[in-house]
Amino acid sequence: MKRSEKAEIIHQTLNKIYKKVPIPLKHRNKFELVIAVLLSAQCTDKRVNQVTPVLFKKANTAIKMIKIPKNTIYKIIRPCGLAPQKSKAIFELSRILVKQFNGKVPESFEELEKLPGVGHKTASVVMSQGFGHPAFPVDTHIHRLAQRWGLTNGKNVTQTENDLKKLFPKNSWNKLHLQIIFYGREYCQARSCYGIECKICKVCNPKRKTKIITKK
Repeated sequence: MKRSEKAEIIHQTLNKIYKKVPIPLKHRNKFELVIAVLLSAQCTDKRVNQVTPVLFKKANTAIKMIKIPKNTIYKIIRPCGLAPQKSKAIFELSRILVKQFNGKVPESFEELEKLPGVGHKTASVVMSQGFGHPAFPVDTHIHRLAQRWGLTNGKNVTQTENDLKKLFPKNSWNKLHLQIIFYGREYCQARSCYGIECKICKVCNPKRKTKIITKK
């Protein structure tokens, strides 16, 4: 089966299962979204959603955030892990937004990716979920599923993102990346399926017998 044929089956299947997809990280403005995505690195969305209400109650804008002591930010976000790096990034990011962007989150990949703690994946989430621009954020979960489904042989998330963008319509990217994440959590988890048990894995690769080990 060609990759394009697999992509069409996957797209149809996900649209049937997930007609609507909520944004996993709770936020009320674009600044909160940036911070929430930053905190989600090596941390579950559930844990981030437990921490951010406390942080955003104190500061839900860049202008308010730079008025909070760094140590206070650190103590609040500590449950998310990597707190020293993340608290520093949150403060410096907020300072730059105030100084260079009048406290607003910039609406471009180039400017977002220059901010502390914001890589391409975070920028993609903000552009997609915050501004509504077509983007295909690829994290380790989507990278793993794309390999299991035979949509890429990419050895890194960058190559996988490029492959997925070629396979799926641009107007589907914003919804599709969330659909894939939800499907992975529910049916094709990291420590189960391994490319041979869930519905999509079986349909896309019916003759597969050996487990798929993700190339990172």
